[in-house]
Amino acid sequence: MTSIIPNLPVLLPGWYPPSREHWELISFAWQFFPLFTAAQWLTNFYPQGKTSIDSRFNLPGKWAWCFMEVPGMLTVLYCMLTIPSTIGLSSPQQLPWGNWAMAFVYTIHYIYRAILSPLLLNPSMSPIHPFVFVSAFVWQVINGISIGGWLAGYGPTTVHDWAGRLYWMEIGLVIWGWSFLGNVFHDDDLREIRRSALRRQQKKAKEEGKPIEGVNKLYMMPKNGLFHYVLYPHYFCEWLEWGGFWMVGGLGCVPARTFLLNEIATMLPRALQGRRWYVEKFGKERVGNRKAVIPGLL
Repeated sequence: MTSIIPNLPVLLPGWYPPSREHWELISFAWQFFPLFTAAQWLTNFYPQGKTSIDSRFNLPGKWAWCFMEVPGMLTVLYCMLTIPSTIGLSSPQQLPWGNWAMAFVYTIHYIYRAILSPLLLNPSMSPIHPFVFVSAFVWQVINGISIGGWLAGYGPTTVHDWAGRLYWMEIGLVIWGWSFLGNVFHDDDLREIRRSALRRQQKKAKEEGKPIEGVNKLYMMPKNGLFHYVLYPHYFCEWLEWGGFWMVGGLGCVPARTFLLNEIATMLPRALQGRRWYVEKFGKERVGNRKAVIPGLL
């Protein structure tokens, strides 16, 4: 079969894309990332979003978010376009459809999260400290190598490797799809707070002939959907997304499992800290019985 996909250059031989030996090492070590998130439980320092700080080194929120989130998606696709030829496949097109299905949903999520959301949909974003930018950038690259290597041929390489699992794959894709929509819905509820404020400011500015003040640091209590029960339903929906993603790959898909657990490990302390932030800003009475991230539990 002649490939219709152009050959890409090897950027860092043995590491990017990774050899099988290096991929196995990275994927194994990546499972221990939650040990490093223990530091998040000991400090409230997270200079991004609600807890961003004034610093001369701050980066513009929208572009920093895009460039720190997009490397994971690009790394997965890069691995899938370069690794097959190193393991005896004539082209990436020989990879099973299940591999491409997982790559497709992963890419869809990050096109939304890394490109559409910050650059086109969000009215504003708080500045991001270089510490957060570098941490997220490295996180995405390592996670992309872990998942990309598995999908590119270090995991399943034939349709027979997916045999007998169609039922669970369908369930996983359904869970992923609905959870993705839930993620978008709750993100948009947060965006609407700033959009509404911006519309009011634009109207006032037009009437009074004054400049718009801006909505970079405007926060209110969202109320729709799962916001009735938790303060970070978009986190919860994203965890369900990657739970469905893991189900598609199967229990033996270590990179998908690691991805889910690593996300929970780093996002859970942020959600709990965020709930304390809401209580301090709006008071216990307004926060009420809302949990941080898991309805009725946590």
